[in-house]
Amino acid sequence: MDRAEFDQFADEYLSQHRNNIAVTGEDPEFFAEYKIAVVRKLLDAAALAPRRIVDFGSGIGASMPFFAKYFPAAALTCADASPRSLELAAARFPDGAFAEVADNRVPAADGSFDLAFSACVFHHIDHDEHVHWLGELNRVTAPGGRLAIFEHNPYNPLTVRAVNTCPFDINARLIRASNLVKAAKAAGWKSPEIRYHIFFPRALAALRGLEPGLGWLPLGGQYSLLAHK
Repeated sequence: MDRAEFDQFADEYLSQHRNNIAVTGEDPEFFAEYKIAVVRKLLDAAALAPRRIVDFGSGIGASMPFFAKYFPAAALTCADASPRSLELAAARFPDGAFAEVADNRVPAADGSFDLAFSACVFHHIDHDEHVHWLGELNRVTAPGGRLAIFEHNPYNPLTVRAVNTCPFDINARLIRASNLVKAAKAAGWKSPEIRYHIFFPRALAALRGLEPGLGWLPLGGQYSLLAHK
């Protein structure tokens, strides 16, 4: 993970992200919240209530308000390779817990968390390193814990356009869901499942009630991978 690459965009991240997704009619908060809401729903279905969560690649803390909303009883640790991003996150949310990812490891003891979460981070990591970092997340997750990863769908043309025109995605390489599944299995995660999300822009928001039934269809703007240890 290249901390210099993440540091250079930290101060402008929110405004650049907002401009880049304007075509969807939504703001960054919408995309941050829907992911946490999806995880909450999936864990509720499995009767799981994580008490310790790590947000791997947490950036400037965009997900923090929504972890507080959907997992109010859980302790959240934000982990990122960019010191500047962590500095900005701490300024926005001074009561948070933050940890710098360095030396090729997640800075936590084995089995520290019940849920490892990562939102649109792995396409910034060299594909050859995916198994390593998924293995690190496996190491810091307790037995029976869960992994939840969200990524951009390389088969959605609007997503590809957004990535290709985004300043902080200049070195990004999108990941096929099947390849992420293979990497998760190689890292020791069990029963990885893929679901697709974000089929309709805000102009067609009335149709979003159909999206849970479309999770199998590989046309959504993003997808999630959920697995267990």
